[in-house]
Amino acid sequence: MGVPTDYFHAPDAATVARAVDAADGYPVVGGACPAFVGVEAKGIDPDVLLGQLVAAIAGGPWRPGLVAQSIVWPTTRPPGPQGPEDDDDPWATGPWVVELDTATRDALAGADPADAPRLAAEWACAEEFGDGTRGEDLTPLVAELLDLARRARDRGERLYCWSSL
Repeated sequence: MGVPTDYFHAPDAATVARAVDAADGYPVVGGACPAFVGVEAKGIDPDVLLGQLVAAIAGGPWRPGLVAQSIVWPTTRPPGPQGPEDDDDPWATGPWVVELDTATRDALAGADPADAPRLAAEWACAEEFGDGTRGEDLTPLVAELLDLARRARDRGERLYCWSSL
């Protein structure tokens, strides 16, 4: 669980892209002057781990693509040859920002906050967490993610995820 990952809400993708551009790709959540209020969720990728939380909320199985997303940043690919070996290629090394679909936001927002301990206990069983992760360790994060999604939904905003290698 070592990849820096932050979740936040914002009015739209253009606002997010401008903020990330202004921060030169650095995190836009946390720190002394954050661009957005959000949740620092180190290692909680939107595809697998957040998807497993959404599946737990829905009471169904996780499947690839459960959390639909679209790239927000970087917005353009730099000219020239790039690839995983190119340390200056943000498409290979990050940071990246993706916009999550409204179904994910609404699933998280619709969960009862009182269910956070139960959801965290179920989520802790995901093999990607590895042995030793307990539900009580994840309960505060689950509560924060549910609250973040509720605020986003109530404001008519979208959820975003910033991450980097």
